[in-house]
Amino acid sequence: MSHDREAIDELETRLKAYEGRPAAVAGVGKDPVNAPMIRHWCEAMGDTNPAYSGPDAIAPPTMLQAWTMGGLSGHTGRTQTYEELLGLLDEAGYTSVVATDCEQDYLRPLRPGDEISFDSVIESVSEKKTTKLGTGYFVTTRMDIRAGPDLAGTHRFRILKYAPRRQAGRPGARKQPSRPRPVVNRDNAGFWEGVRQHRLLIQRCTGCGALRHPWLPGCNACGGLDWDTVEASGEGTVYSYVVMHHPPFPAFDPPYAVGLIELAEGVRMIGNVAGVPYDKVRIGLPVRLGFQEYDEELVLPIWRVREETV
Repeated sequence: MSHDREAIDELETRLKAYEGRPAAVAGVGKDPVNAPMIRHWCEAMGDTNPAYSGPDAIAPPTMLQAWTMGGLSGHTGRTQTYEELLGLLDEAGYTSVVATDCEQDYLRPLRPGDEISFDSVIESVSEKKTTKLGTGYFVTTRMDIRAGPDLAGTHRFRILKYAPRRQAGRPGARKQPSRPRPVVNRDNAGFWEGVRQHRLLIQRCTGCGALRHPWLPGCNACGGLDWDTVEASGEGTVYSYVVMHHPPFPAFDPPYAVGLIELAEGVRMIGNVAGVPYDKVRIGLPVRLGFQEYDEELVLPIWRVREETV
């Protein structure tokens, strides 16, 4: 057995020893389940289900993890075990991290006034895996969430701790990889054909006149299936935004700002915000449509800050 194989086996034995150990014990939600947070969530998601309002309201099931979040000040009850595990991976060279997926099981509806408590355990650490991002280990935690004495749901959260892949070629030489292609299907092909021509087309229902984006096969206002398009003026404002600080990833150069743009026509779409440093992007910032060609095949709409506002 090679020295490298022995080192990997030793590391994996140490990592496996963390399985089943607690990551949080007797954690308590900072706020009880409450109607204002439910309302904010539903407005952000565009969810108008009547079950989430009124005197008999329940919380949307997908809010399960929201009631356990500790914010900037963190939670009491959190152990050092999880940090020790991540530190061990850092020492071994797996210094980058990316969240990969989560799973939720819902056992009991949550209602305003419910007091939330939770325990978290390191459920599993995978064997060494090779991915497009690099080589590393998947770490899964399981959080059991209770409302009073009742188990309300389970939240599994999985991350990849990895060592980024090195760029091939001469030292110092770095060829920018191709940007991932958008998914083009029969429902949105017209939109992407318009973008290729440097036109931003918005669907319009010919039955009720409602505009919609992203493109859909039917109208979400009246259910009509017939539609035509109108071309956007290209004027908009930043309705909301995030700044991406993810680990190095092919074809992307973080940090950068991604905005939810409200067009003058009333619909909203997502796109990169350019023409201003990422930390200067603000809600309400006026922007104008642009098109960026990444290669011979790919054109994407982006949003540039209007010159008069810089």
